[in-house]
Amino acid sequence: MTNNQTDHLPQRKHFPTHWSMDSLNVALERGEVFKSMFRVNAHNRIEAYCKIDGLPVDVLITGFHSQNRAVEGDIVAIKVDPLSSWTKMKGSSDASRPPVEDSYVNGSSHGEDVGQEVSRPASSSYVDENNHPAACSSGERREVVPLVEKLCAMMNSFPSKRPTGRVVGIIEMSPRRKSIVGFLRIKPWVFNSESSKKDNKKSRLLLLSPKRDYIQFISTDPKFPKMMVAVKTLPSSIMKRLEDCDLTLEMDLIAAEIVEWSEEYDSPLAHVIHNFGRGGEVESQISAILFQNSVDSSDFPPEVISCIPRVPWRIPEEEFQYRIDLRNLCAFTIDPATASDLDDALSVERLPNGIYRVGVHIADVSYFVPPYTALDEEAEIRSTSVYLKHSKLPMLPPLLSEKIGSLIPGVERLAFSIIWDINPDGEVLDRWIGRTIMQSCCKLSYDHAQDIIDGTLNVEGLQLHGKFTWSDVVTSVQNLDEISKVLKENRYKDGALSLENPRTDFLFDQDGVPYDIFFTRRKKSNLLVEEFMLLANTTAAQVITRAYPSSALLRRHPEPNLSKLRDLESFCSKHGLQLNASTSGELNQSLERIRDELKDDAVFFHILMNYATKPMQLATYFCSGDVIDNGNDWSHYALAVPLYTHFTSPLRRYADIIVHRTLAATLEAEVILGSNEKKLVKRCFTGLSFDKEVVESFDAKKVLADVAMKYVVPGTDVLADVATYCNARKVASRHVKDATDKLYMWLLLRNKEVFLSEARVLGLGPRFMSIYVTKLAIERRIYYDEVEGLTAEWLEATSTLVLNYHPNNRSHKKGSSKFKAIDEVAMVTFPYNNMVPEQDISKNADIEPAVFPIVLHILSTIPVALHPIGGDDGPIDIGARLYTSSYFC
Repeated sequence: MTNNQTDHLPQRKHFPTHWSMDSLNVALERGEVFKSMFRVNAHNRIEAYCKIDGLPVDVLITGFHSQNRAVEGDIVAIKVDPLSSWTKMKGSSDASRPPVEDSYVNGSSHGEDVGQEVSRPASSSYVDENNHPAACSSGERREVVPLVEKLCAMMNSFPSKRPTGRVVGIIEMSPRRKSIVGFLRIKPWVFNSESSKKDNKKSRLLLLSPKRDYIQFISTDPKFPKMMVAVKTLPSSIMKRLEDCDLTLEMDLIAAEIVEWSEEYDSPLAHVIHNFGRGGEVESQISAILFQNSVDSSDFPPEVISCIPRVPWRIPEEEFQYRIDLRNLCAFTIDPATASDLDDALSVERLPNGIYRVGVHIADVSYFVPPYTALDEEAEIRSTSVYLKHSKLPMLPPLLSEKIGSLIPGVERLAFSIIWDINPDGEVLDRWIGRTIMQSCCKLSYDHAQDIIDGTLNVEGLQLHGKFTWSDVVTSVQNLDEISKVLKENRYKDGALSLENPRTDFLFDQDGVPYDIFFTRRKKSNLLVEEFMLLANTTAAQVITRAYPSSALLRRHPEPNLSKLRDLESFCSKHGLQLNASTSGELNQSLERIRDELKDDAVFFHILMNYATKPMQLATYFCSGDVIDNGNDWSHYALAVPLYTHFTSPLRRYADIIVHRTLAATLEAEVILGSNEKKLVKRCFTGLSFDKEVVESFDAKKVLADVAMKYVVPGTDVLADVATYCNARKVASRHVKDATDKLYMWLLLRNKEVFLSEARVLGLGPRFMSIYVTKLAIERRIYYDEVEGLTAEWLEATSTLVLNYHPNNRSHKKGSSKFKAIDEVAMVTFPYNNMVPEQDISKNADIEPAVFPIVLHILSTIPVALHPIGGDDGPIDIGARLYTSSYFC
């Protein structure tokens, strides 16, 4: 901060001084402080949390002084407070427990973490990044273990206590400091400016005031603090509007970054970067969402495009020399109807002995993306394709991702293929992996494949290429469906877990405006593709880990948060449901039993499945050499497999390209080791059997090192950084999806006069209730304390709430700022004087208003009215009010 700025602000310290990096490093090595990601409670910014590996609960960081200028996403050093300072642990039955807000209950789609890689439910707030790779390194972990053990012992001795701590330093500032979206609050500045002008006329002196030097910036994300912006740093376009006292400036979405937050100031100093436009405009909101998540929406630069072969492109003759020719296979793609980046194709042959020979063929994108090129650098930076409702922001240029790299039917394409021999019991008897040339005979949508499974396919409008008939395609899909069902059954027997719920989607008019919302479920055809993508990813993980045990890019899913898992068990027990969550398999079986028990109450089961996702941590990429495998540190909890990676979507995920390069190196090393004079062993990496001693021989290590250099397989340190970055970009892409889903839901409500829905009560207390809105599959809160004419009687002994409305009964002055108007909490209709237009009520004829007095318990069903909040006057949100009827006015 400049001297001019500090001249007008108080100089007393508001926060402790951060420790120096040298002091932090020493303290980390000694285990005196912990390294963790700083996460803020969106409902109450005074509360923040830091996860420490090994502790059953997060450490609570309460109060701005203890948070010491850390913001959401910072990597911080925290010092745990002494036991005497720990706070009381909130019980799982606490009525004021904050729910996971805006929990869109969606299942995964093809290619998006196939196999139901469990993550937290989609949310309009940011997905909880518990497992962001900011944990201590293995060396640090060894040092801090003794202190972690002591803390665990203290927690066992005092189970009612929750550990608290304080931030002593910021190790790495969150990238989100540079991409904050919010609104400028200029009315106070305009008021002070006008007052100053009057004073200046009287005194003819220039009045210098901090109130005129700074304006307030309020983030749309409640996890961030209010900020101050120096007026003289504003862009000229904004400065002119400010000088003109243009109050409409408050309606614009603004991009800003935190530039400084010293210990002398109670709020950070921000710098305005850009004006997106009116907050109520969809285009402004989408631009802000992309900026907030650092998603690049610009065109690919010429130097990137120049790396791609010119079209028309044909496979070079030399590729036919060493690739296996699979053009004679009946292979086809199954994707969403609108998909253009076709990563994967399937094939199957029924051998005379009854064995299925199943092939998964993945676009060989690494062939087109050599390391250290402009194309490779751009793909690494973007890391993943980002999908919006009406468009996508591709990781690779469309010329590559939709043309020469995509498995377009009727065109010869380069591929990585994995082929298994699978018996009718789902047992893999043999497998082969290699680089191939293939040709898809047709592009099927999921609906087409489902029609084949159901025996209702109409081929009109579909194109078939090559020598194959539709009968060949139909037989192949049916065979794939049969074996996929066996594979799925075997997976769940082995302990896999599924937490899938119906997901919401929108119906759009010709202008792209949503006019209705509906629920979708994945079809059998989705599950068919998912099984073979899972098998391919698992196989690739096994192979690259054999060859490069310390430099394989893998994907793990840690076990759930134990404390939250116990809360889930307690929740089920209170409602007469038995849940065994001792393993992923037991949890899955319990949920299936409960599904059957609740077959007549589907909404309650959806709520339960939503709750079941809360203990789950995020699946993340990691480098095998960066994490010591102590039995299950590399494993995937939900899939119940010891090794997993991403191999099947290289057109839209950079991690898959890295895996392809590692697999290419492995295949070449295998050929060399199997063809040299010693002939160590054929298929020493890709075969079902594995001789570790052979692979660890001097000859094998030398060959592996040589081909690793050729294919630029990253070393442990570099790969660990790649994994960290890919994790961050994957989370960002999910944030974009969640935020755009919420935006279109908000837009849907804005375009409707009235949107009514039933809701179920999830939590009750004297001040507010938490509800699950059935039609939108989101959670919301309704606050009913201090409302004009509304009485709330909370009967704690029976957890019962009684709401009554007496509009003429006022125990306070009318218009008191302390009390809310009834309209903020309830949409009240009067039988003899409808407050809601008749045509709008008719659209919601199945929803009847509740009549006062209203008696509520946990899981009671109540009618609610949904409405949009914000846009031009604040962050967008979806509000809920009680839908009620009263005979009093």
